[in-house]
Amino acid sequence: MRAVVQRVSRAEVRVDGRAVARIGSGLLVLVGVARDDGEADALWLAEKVAGLRVFPDETGKMGRSVSDVGGAVLTVSQFTLLGDCRKGRRPDFTGAAPGEAAKGLFETVNEHLRAKGLPVETGRFGAHMEVDLVNDGPVTLWLDSRG
Repeated sequence: MRAVVQRVSRAEVRVDGRAVARIGSGLLVLVGVARDDGEADALWLAEKVAGLRVFPDETGKMGRSVSDVGGAVLTVSQFTLLGDCRKGRRPDFTGAAPGEAAKGLFETVNEHLRAKGLPVETGRFGAHMEVDLVNDGPVTLWLDSRG
């Protein structure tokens, strides 16, 4: 499972011009599910996102997690994170999980985050989405459950 995590001061997802999800300060997480991912990958990703210390502490260093600062999480399914661009000019998406499997694991990540007490908003799985964000820092991290 792959994710791009951005610390944001605000973020919003729109589908067909209408807002479907919105957060203030917190984390925007673009989530890509690989063909061979399973429950353990979803749990790993949720644990990592919930525990990332990317918010400033009293010394100004990144010492607090999203829950420490009372932030929220906005997750967006993003199969293109599994695009293989090593050959040619068109990405190859054969490494991405099929729709239903990916949707189930994406929802599992969200359930684990909510179980940790985090407010979680989500984009709409499989929809064409417009994502607006204000990256705070900027802080952007790449996570991969496979190393």
